[in-house]
Amino acid sequence: MSKSILITGGAGFIGSHVVRWFVKKYPEYSIYNLDALTYAGNLENLKDVDTAANYSFLKADICDAVEMDRLFKLYKFDAVIHLAAESHVDRSIKDPLSFAKTNILGTLNLLESFKKYSDYQSGLFYHISTDEVYGTLGEKGLFTESTSYDPNSPYSASKASSDHFVRAYGETYGMPFVISNCSNNYGSFQFPEKLIPLFINNIVNSKPLPVYGDGNYTRDWLFVEDHANAIDVVFHQGKIGETYNIGGHNEWKNIDLIKLLCSKMDTYLDRPKGESEKLITFVKDRPGHDLRYAIDASKISKELNWQPSLKFEEGLDRTIEWYLNNQEWLESVTSGAYKNYYNKQYS
Repeated sequence: MSKSILITGGAGFIGSHVVRWFVKKYPEYSIYNLDALTYAGNLENLKDVDTAANYSFLKADICDAVEMDRLFKLYKFDAVIHLAAESHVDRSIKDPLSFAKTNILGTLNLLESFKKYSDYQSGLFYHISTDEVYGTLGEKGLFTESTSYDPNSPYSASKASSDHFVRAYGETYGMPFVISNCSNNYGSFQFPEKLIPLFINNIVNSKPLPVYGDGNYTRDWLFVEDHANAIDVVFHQGKIGETYNIGGHNEWKNIDLIKLLCSKMDTYLDRPKGESEKLITFVKDRPGHDLRYAIDASKISKELNWQPSLKFEEGLDRTIEWYLNNQEWLESVTSGAYKNYYNKQYS
């Protein structure tokens, strides 16, 4: 398979796990991690591989078309695993233009550079997307690869558009591509604006746990290391031009998940039972809030023999333990001090 692989967004939450996975598992590959190091990009996530012989970091913004051309021309990437994206729904509601710029135009820049400078005969453009492009489900049903797109937030609309452009380049220019759409990821190194690390941090510091609406929104949860494994499988075994849905088979209503998290945190912190649950605070719902996401991952299971390895409660325990054992990382992220690592390491 490809020898020179560009992973975009490789300093982010999911990206850092994917970079680490590929660097360690495939020492014969040259892995290039491209990241603009915006607020959620943290090179401290990759300390254990940043001196590996097959790893290189490239600080660049996918919105810079000239720089993308320069890098693709220089390094002749055989494949792209595209994870770089603005991804937080709340931020997209406040600033939709930045999501359009990064998720749509940034993806187009990568597609153009790949088209100009990569070898189609052995290459692959792998685009990682989200289940949110499908819109919302009722109490029953699952998203499949043939579900019609129906995005409801600026974030999901921007990701849906980028998915369509990837497919269009495949049809129009013969570009070899695969796409995967995943459910909610959780695990170590996640920026604490997302529900699970945010609430772990708030419980530790006895701060309120803000819950949108009545909390009866349902999500499917995927352990991030299982996702990295699935990306590996799709990258190496996926059929060109196909889409694969990746889910954890772990549907939880937000309020039930939060109460479970509170109960576990009481045990870990040796607090009285029910203490953390008192921090739950219901807040005004956000606009366009999708009721339920749930993925049918039978295609990747049947065709590529992938299955999630963890049930949610086991993965949640591992996640809680990681954050409690890495308080310095969490404090560095919440204070912004993590941004100094790049200057120390690469200046």
